[in-house]
Amino acid sequence: MMKNFLSLIVLISSIANAQFSVKGTMTPPEDSNWVMLHKLQGVKPKYISNATIQFDTIAVGSDKQILGKFSFELPEDTEPGVYRATYRTKGAGFIDFIFNKENVEFIYNPKYPEQSIVYTSSRENKLYSEYLESYAKAQNKVNEHQMEYLKNPSKDVKKAYKKELGYLEDLQEKFENKSEGMLSHNFIKASQRYNPSGVIDEMPEYVNTTVENFFEYIDFEDEALYNSSFLIDSVNDFVFLLNYSDDQVTQQKLHKESIEKVMDVISNKKVKKEIIEFLASSFTDKRNSEIVDWLFTEFYDKLSNNDEEFKKKKLDQLSVSVGREAPDFSWKEGEQEYTLSELSDGENYLLIFWSTACPHCTREIPEVHEFMKDFNTTSVLSFAIEDNDVEFNKFKEKLPGWHNTFGTHPEYKFDNEVVRKYKIDATPTYFVLDQNKKIIAIPNTIDDVHKFFENLKKIK
Repeated sequence: MMKNFLSLIVLISSIANAQFSVKGTMTPPEDSNWVMLHKLQGVKPKYISNATIQFDTIAVGSDKQILGKFSFELPEDTEPGVYRATYRTKGAGFIDFIFNKENVEFIYNPKYPEQSIVYTSSRENKLYSEYLESYAKAQNKVNEHQMEYLKNPSKDVKKAYKKELGYLEDLQEKFENKSEGMLSHNFIKASQRYNPSGVIDEMPEYVNTTVENFFEYIDFEDEALYNSSFLIDSVNDFVFLLNYSDDQVTQQKLHKESIEKVMDVISNKKVKKEIIEFLASSFTDKRNSEIVDWLFTEFYDKLSNNDEEFKKKKLDQLSVSVGREAPDFSWKEGEQEYTLSELSDGENYLLIFWSTACPHCTREIPEVHEFMKDFNTTSVLSFAIEDNDVEFNKFKEKLPGWHNTFGTHPEYKFDNEVVRKYKIDATPTYFVLDQNKKIIAIPNTIDDVHKFFENLKKIK
């Protein structure tokens, strides 16, 4: 009887211990009281669990510090991989970490998660964090010697570059050996950067070498990299950060060249599809219809596994964007009826959606009216989004020389047909149209409106 009882205790104990924990400490904590855990799987994370943040106060010298703590219990059969603890719905509100059959514990500042995180438990994450910090320091020294040589070429700088490069290569080998058999090994191999064996003499050649070899160590067939944010982050850095120009025409050219490079290094259809969808979504958010159209035509449509619903959704979101024809509508000014597509009283057009109920608008629109007096070849159409015409009729008297109209809706003014066509969710919103009513610019602010027309004046 006693023997059976002891066996039962051992069994219960082994079952209780056959699980892993993930514990996080926020210092200082967030205002929210929840954290969600997902396993990253390509671009579609899998929900695992959620936890409540427990608040605690500790004494630090004579001060008191509030901590936010959360924890997840994972069963023994939990899949290894990269997991994400999300504590905020927008911005950098998550922590990505490696789970590989061990307890994971970390402390971080939720405002600066990547920069502040410290792992107090987990061999995998401690090693990868140590690698990233050590490698970044050594790589920075290699970069410094290269930059110094471009400014002041000398044999001493060449030697210093070679020496630091040797140290960097030894460091890479050391961490690859230490991580052999671990999940972090995949990320350590892929995180190294290409460096030429000797200094480069000219800046254009240096930039070109960096661009051409950016994906040298990244294996797009690696499932561990795919089931993390590593591949998406790398593509994002390459397309949007490394290939950057202030000039819009040059920028579009660089975007296309960088995307072509990305497509060249990916052969896996599943990965290629998700990378294209990521890029299409990113450029849709930026209202860059030219690049999205090109992405679909050149790459997405040629995939056997493309998603027509995804494409339709993105193109619908871009129905009002630079390069698209402005949605047509008609209005009356007194007894005279007008239609946007038939207007012919300007070399170009400024279309403004605003509202008398928006204090920001009532200050800004008269300023735009005064400013646009210097651009008499531009016809301005102001569209007020109103509950009724009372305030609009008073205010439009301040805007002589413009086409002025308003739109309403019996239930919610932003549900007005024209407002919905233009996907307006904030006022004021500006569109610049060419003579054929094609959208050529969507200024974000009044300063952007000023800049656009000032630049237009210089070109003329």
